[in-house]
Amino acid sequence: MDGTPLIEARGLRKQFPGVTAVDGIGFAVRPGQCFGLLGPNGAGKTTTLEMLEGIQLPSAGEVLFRGEPLGAGFREAIGIQFQATALQDFQTVGESLAMFARLYRRIADRDELIRLCNLGEILDRDTRKLSGGQRQRLLLAVALVNDPDLVFLDEPTTGLDPQARRNFWGLIETVRQRGKTVLLTTHYMEEAERLCDEIAIVDHGRIIAQGAPRALVREHFPPVVVRLPAEAWPDGAPLPDYGRRAEQDIELHTAQVPPVLDYLERIGATLTALRVETPSLEDLFLKLTGHSLRA
Repeated sequence: MDGTPLIEARGLRKQFPGVTAVDGIGFAVRPGQCFGLLGPNGAGKTTTLEMLEGIQLPSAGEVLFRGEPLGAGFREAIGIQFQATALQDFQTVGESLAMFARLYRRIADRDELIRLCNLGEILDRDTRKLSGGQRQRLLLAVALVNDPDLVFLDEPTTGLDPQARRNFWGLIETVRQRGKTVLLTTHYMEEAERLCDEIAIVDHGRIIAQGAPRALVREHFPPVVVRLPAEAWPDGAPLPDYGRRAEQDIELHTAQVPPVLDYLERIGATLTALRVETPSLEDLFLKLTGHSLRA
């Protein structure tokens, strides 16, 4: 491998009337990597993805695929699962797969794709009668129907129940094991931590942090966060410099738990609902932006 990224964004900007949706975003995705864009609604994730997909032209900057500007063969080499996709009415799952396959010169093995996305039992089902999880599995199969090298997934599990979401994560992991490169956007911290080798946190059209998920958290936080409800904090007691108020909780970030517990006892804090946790991407996002990752 020559070290050339599979896809690279260089100084991407996208301006709409009165709005700069993307403001100088740049990153590179290596072959075989899962790269995640995290951020709240309106952060610029989907607009960035659409420029990388070649759907929107950037106002400035460029996208490179295998070191070259996007060319005629790019569309054949990628698969896309959009945030929202309209399926043809009065069509079965099997018919839908066949229709999308006819759009490409290179196609994946149909039987293998059906097994991968667990579609065997619903091939004859009308697409209007699919559950949320079944629909997402079909849309993933559509994104993979041309056996792409790079798969774009735009918030693929939004609206799914927790069990369906975890089942879908397993499918994405299987896709990665088959050598595919994945670039996804998500609101879900757990999704990014489980699937992504590298993430970029986007807010107001800019990348505000980038790196491996756990490494980013370690960079910004001590190993432990002690949490207790805000009402458990005594009136008038000072908040130490390693503490902060976060929504309905008090958070104390520390490398040593016993001294923190001693301090809480001295000031008379109520400890019955105290929690000791490892800092997460959600904590990081709150620290950097002041609002929830899922906002």
